[in-house]
Amino acid sequence: MDYLPIFAKLEGRPCLVVGGGEVAWRKTRMLMKTGAAVTVVSPDADHEVVEAAKRGELVWVQEGFSPEHLKSKFLVIAATDNPLVNELVSQAANARNILANVVDDTPKCSFIVPSIVDRSPIVIAISSAGKSPVLARLLREKLETLIPSHVGRMAKLAGEFRDTLKKKVTTLNGRRKFWEMAFDGRFSSLVAAGDEDGAKAELEKLTTGVSLQGEVALIGAGPGDPGLLTLRALQLMQQADVVLYDYLVSDEIMELCRRDAELICVGKRASYHSVSQEETNDMLVKYAQKGHRVVRLKGGDPFMFGRGGEELQVLQEAGVPFQVVPGITAAAGATAYAGIPLTHRDHAQTAMFITGHLKKEDDSFRWSTLARGRQTLVIYMGLMKSAHIQEQLIQHGRDPQTPVAIIENGTRTNQKIYTGTLGELSTLAEGVGSPALIVVGEVVQLADQLNWFGKQSFNTAGDIHAPAVVNLG
Repeated sequence: MDYLPIFAKLEGRPCLVVGGGEVAWRKTRMLMKTGAAVTVVSPDADHEVVEAAKRGELVWVQEGFSPEHLKSKFLVIAATDNPLVNELVSQAANARNILANVVDDTPKCSFIVPSIVDRSPIVIAISSAGKSPVLARLLREKLETLIPSHVGRMAKLAGEFRDTLKKKVTTLNGRRKFWEMAFDGRFSSLVAAGDEDGAKAELEKLTTGVSLQGEVALIGAGPGDPGLLTLRALQLMQQADVVLYDYLVSDEIMELCRRDAELICVGKRASYHSVSQEETNDMLVKYAQKGHRVVRLKGGDPFMFGRGGEELQVLQEAGVPFQVVPGITAAAGATAYAGIPLTHRDHAQTAMFITGHLKKEDDSFRWSTLARGRQTLVIYMGLMKSAHIQEQLIQHGRDPQTPVAIIENGTRTNQKIYTGTLGELSTLAEGVGSPALIVVGEVVQLADQLNWFGKQSFNTAGDIHAPAVVNLG
């Protein structure tokens, strides 16, 4: 993050604008809207600056810039067409630890002015850190069309009702739920219709309907690409008080959780200390019984080798309300991003999903069924048992020349595809990182033709060949 986005209260604060032309006036007018005490320094000034000075809305110092003009100033904006003056302003401000902005010269800025969507008191700022102002402006235009004009009036009424709400709803979680009900419900509609008296009455009514009961949302985060999250999943993640998540949930998806939610990693990983399933179950119940909205975030789909059903049974026995938001399982997501269809009329009429967490001494799989030809076998968590899987499939009739693929970090920007044959599976798995998915079947040979998410893959020997999937990182 090149710049920290902050909102500064400038009311009454002394601010300086160097320059008197059209651009300087735009910046001056922006500062005046915040209530800042604005001084303009320029030998000459446009009509608007002169008239504003006559009305007493700003102070116009009719002379060239000197570092002395920065005395006691909170910030300065340089908006002249003279690079030497702008450079002097920047250097003098930095020497005095005064915030400085030089228009259209980002390297000389200690702060930048973003594109703004103004629904006061709601204000949205968009910045490209000076890299692409036009893109920031286009984004602002899109937001202008998406955000209703009555949002500001909603925020104003909400601010007026806060003290009343604190007396009637005494918990922070309760007040948060209240406002979510209000902003998503009839209160919003009444404000949009201009009925502010009705909107105020609706707020009073809602104070009696706030539930303080906690609940759990079991959410599938998908295989990694945040674009594969469902809308419902994102909504609940934004509302969560507590998020219990697994290692398989990508960092990009975790960034979408509510900023002030408590984030707790309860994932399990081979050879690492991890939270037991019993501890996870206890935490789900404990946080919900305290009135929190808990999100249990799992990679892929929670009902596909995710033990989601077991966790819900514990919640049901404890009387904790819950809901389930399915996610795209790795078998569907990773293979799609690798250009490998699970079924194809010419290659596979069935697809089977299994977990590779096998115990060799207690192997209850019907390997003869798994080894049938013209079907796709997708193996979750199979890296550590790849040699055993290879041995059993070949022993029960699967051709050693059957194409296989291992998809590492499927759907993510660092996705890699390792391809080979079933007879090479254990060698192919060496050095592959988790999360990874093993695909066995003739459909794998279509990856080169159907690849769309990248350009390269890795064969058995680790060499790169095109045009399958590449590490986009």
